[in-house]
Amino acid sequence: MVLTYTQEHVYHHPWDRVTAAAWRKFTDPATPSALSHILDVHTLSRRLDPLHGRFSCTRSIAVRSPSLPFFLRRLAASPTILCLESSSVDAAHGSMEIVSRNMSLRGVIEVEERARYWPHPERPEQWTAFRQETSIRCKVMTAVAAALAEKVEERCAERFRQNSVKGREIIERICQFLESSEATAANRFK
Repeated sequence: MVLTYTQEHVYHHPWDRVTAAAWRKFTDPATPSALSHILDVHTLSRRLDPLHGRFSCTRSIAVRSPSLPFFLRRLAASPTILCLESSSVDAAHGSMEIVSRNMSLRGVIEVEERARYWPHPERPEQWTAFRQETSIRCKVMTAVAAALAEKVEERCAERFRQNSVKGREIIERICQFLESSEATAANRFK
């Protein structure tokens, strides 16, 4: 069984500001209290194509696992889940896409999150559209375990929804900070 859900949001900030905030989400000083499940983030690779205005990056993210049912705790060697995030930015076309997948516990549960930012069609210079699609698949070994797998998927989905809200709030806060910094810098040069 696969549980999927989609969330959409409109940031009332331009695309370049929102994507700058998204890159700062994990390193912002106020973030640790809001995203306490994120333990560590490391950049594994990055590539810039200045000719075409494209940037790609791969990061590893260590996440504190949510409280798991007893049988899953026994399968997990560690309370830390490792994830791989692949990001691509096409500045020329105003697109940023992020795909995150768990690397730990893939034999038991697979989680994939796809997020996309692009200029909002109604106000492309002022607003940014955001779409996040998440799929959670608990691999079931027997039909008896299907009901338990469904509960695990639902619990994971609820946790992802809660963390998504926190992530959007952090990006919004950073956008407001960047906006005020831009205004302050503009006033200095008048």
